[in-house]
Amino acid sequence: MQARLSLNQARRLALNSQGLARVRSTEPVTARAVGRTFAQLQLVQIDSVNIISRSHFLPFFSRLGNYDPNILSRMAGAAPRKMMEYWAHEASFIRPVHFHDLRVWQNRTWVGADSLEPGVRDTLEAQILELLAGSRPLTAREVKGRIGHEEHNNRDDWGWNWSAVKRTLEGLFEQGVVSAASRNDQFERRYSLVGKVLPAAVRAACEENPNKAEAMERLIAAAAQAHGIGTVRCFADYFRLPVKESAGAVAALVRKGELEPVTVSGWDADVYVHVKATVPRTAQARALLSPFDSLVFERRRLEQLFGFHYRLEIYTPAQKRKFGYYVLPFLLGENIVARVDLKADRQGGRLEVRGAFAEPGAPARTAVELAGELAHMAVWLGLGEVVVLAHGDLAAALAAALA
Repeated sequence: MQARLSLNQARRLALNSQGLARVRSTEPVTARAVGRTFAQLQLVQIDSVNIISRSHFLPFFSRLGNYDPNILSRMAGAAPRKMMEYWAHEASFIRPVHFHDLRVWQNRTWVGADSLEPGVRDTLEAQILELLAGSRPLTAREVKGRIGHEEHNNRDDWGWNWSAVKRTLEGLFEQGVVSAASRNDQFERRYSLVGKVLPAAVRAACEENPNKAEAMERLIAAAAQAHGIGTVRCFADYFRLPVKESAGAVAALVRKGELEPVTVSGWDADVYVHVKATVPRTAQARALLSPFDSLVFERRRLEQLFGFHYRLEIYTPAQKRKFGYYVLPFLLGENIVARVDLKADRQGGRLEVRGAFAEPGAPARTAVELAGELAHMAVWLGLGEVVVLAHGDLAAALAAALA
């Protein structure tokens, strides 16, 4: 007979698995704590939007509080690397142990390298690989300068107007032939051969061409451990894996005893829990969540567990936005109780709240708790104050709490 969980229990289990169930420690955040959090999450999504902070920095602040983001730069850019870039849930920092498994399931070709003339592409690939074999990590602009490639076509009709060299580098990145050794201050990738980026222990332990079914099982097991609870679609979405093959992996993991089917009151779907997941008696976290946080990856799961309907409105025309450009959900205890549209005004030294909205049933202390979290974020960002602009039903109470 299947175990039965209430929706509240499922919610607490999910938060605990994501490192969002406990009150943050008041001790200084160490590199070890950041590493443990990354191992728990398995990946963090990368995005170039920097309106508050780079998106991959925010999940660690949500879980750990005021920490030094340079720790992440060292984890991703210095040996032995604890994280590396690859395609997973979009562009992501992943654990190196997952690289070969993701590589066999990677089938993205959207960057346009395949649309180059085969002769041009093949020549550029050979030149790039020869250059990177004997050089330090280089940006696309540096690679282009070193090999002396000249553009002979109009690039205005493609993507971000990437050069043929950049497109070829990204194609090699997708294939898992080159990787990003680090990023510069402009957030440009510094490319290197993947063999130079992978930690030696991972190179020795991982097969170059693992069995696809076994690779899928390992990835789904990692996704299930990070989520704690979910459907096949939830687990597949974590690394953006095909659902049909993910279902086969879930069935295999159930047979092996790593996953267990459960019934969740009010969740009308086949739901599974990871055997290592636990349900805390309470969830006491207070956190602002990045739009790219792994807790909010799968929007249907988010709505099912928390009753929170969330859409990113970055690409929505300004006049049609309901809540704002860069809106962060606010988690309090085991509920998402509000959302705020934020911008870091670095020149003015302030964190701007462009909109603040309470969720139905938000507790009376929501504005006070949110004010405390915003003040904490401002300190982390090195900003002197939090300023609330008059937009949203929570704005007045939030301004009063900050005052």
